[in-house]
Amino acid sequence: MKVILRQNIDKLGKIGQIVDVKDGYALNYLIPKGFAYVAVKGNVKALEEEKKVVEKRNQQELKAAETLASELEKISVTIPVQVGEEDKIFGSVTTQMIADALKEKGHDIDKRKIEMEEQIKTLGIYNVNIKLHPSVNAKIKVWVVRE
Repeated sequence: MKVILRQNIDKLGKIGQIVDVKDGYALNYLIPKGFAYVAVKGNVKALEEEKKVVEKRNQQELKAAETLASELEKISVTIPVQVGEEDKIFGSVTTQMIADALKEKGHDIDKRKIEMEEQIKTLGIYNVNIKLHPSVNAKIKVWVVRE
């Protein structure tokens, strides 16, 4: 059965490709999950329209991410922590703590987008990367201070 892919599928093809798959795979998996259309003329046109909508949405998301990145570059957050001997932190600073500090500053960032190169276990100033979009990253300064 010939189908038109709506998403990139590993070892099968990319969006918009017409591929030949077994009937059961197409009817029981690809089409019900919304990963593909049956390859007929009307569906080819529908896919072209869908591509345009997705491209427009991606452009808007990219522009919003770039704007947010420029705002975040100007921000630094302070995280007060309890420390023991030799200024070692009890535990470590987590991405959730950084996300909460950003939320207090008015930016609601998902903790999964925050990337730390190493665990923060001592007092100091750290640069933390935030992945806002596949092609847009922002760096913020995190000040870890004694409570």
